[in-house]
Amino acid sequence: MEPGSATVRAPERIVIATRESRLALWQAEHVKARLEALYPACQVELLGMTTRGDQILDRPLAKVGGKGLFVKELETALLDGRADIAVHSMKDVPMELGEPFALPCISAREVPLDAFVSSRYASLEDMPPGAVVGTSSLRRESQLHMNYPYLAVTSLRGNLDTRLRKLDEGQYDAIILAAAGLKRLGLGERIRAVLPSEVSLPAAGQGALGIECLASRPEVAAWLAPLNDPDTSACVRAERTVARALAGSCEVPLGAYAEIRAGRLWLRGFVALPDGSRMVRAELEGDPAQAEALGKQLADELRAQGAEDILATLG
Repeated sequence: MEPGSATVRAPERIVIATRESRLALWQAEHVKARLEALYPACQVELLGMTTRGDQILDRPLAKVGGKGLFVKELETALLDGRADIAVHSMKDVPMELGEPFALPCISAREVPLDAFVSSRYASLEDMPPGAVVGTSSLRRESQLHMNYPYLAVTSLRGNLDTRLRKLDEGQYDAIILAAAGLKRLGLGERIRAVLPSEVSLPAAGQGALGIECLASRPEVAAWLAPLNDPDTSACVRAERTVARALAGSCEVPLGAYAEIRAGRLWLRGFVALPDGSRMVRAELEGDPAQAEALGKQLADELRAQGAEDILATLG
């Protein structure tokens, strides 16, 4: 039974598993509204859940198991039948998806870039030596250290509202967040500058929403097919292949970002040490239909430039 097949009956009820942060709920409500528009007779419900990633707020994600902590409970709800689908920020989905699960749908991308947020300064260039920048990401940290070695970069955890509150309380001079999350929650005015990809290359999947279901339920994949965006899907698949080939499920300073330009997929990536003292970069372009092959090719190119040495140093 192929997605989009005429033999698939319209759904009567779809339960969406979601984290309960404000951004996660916005994402789930967005998918709910799109499904209701597609299937007016369908009852679409949300199953809100608190994940381990939401509970552990006193340590960097890299030290407690990585971003997979944000999806495990949602996947359990899929397995035991409490939910039909789970909605994720694609940058939070582990690069190695478990055997029972599938990601049949990646919807159109919001702005995939990082955002500079500050009440004191208009841009990173305006910040004086020693000014404190908060980020939760080794990827952002390594690029900040390389491009702005005179700034102090410190860890920042919590959901979007918590991070903004910590900034407003003066714990940081500026923070770096994904522009997509701020825009989705109507907080675009907090963005002082969007960081170009040359300054802060995004994470694999950043700005895109993925919808997960059980691989054993092709009818669910068929329901989701109209929500899939082919260009975004090709870009994200290429990016995730780079990250999977180099880092697996580990948290390392790695960026991978693809764009479709004039019908061609342009893919860039880097691997670095957290302090920015060493970084290897590569880029290539090719046919979007060969997204995974391009991702593997870029990973090989990064390896040829010394990515393995960097990864070995990180242990």
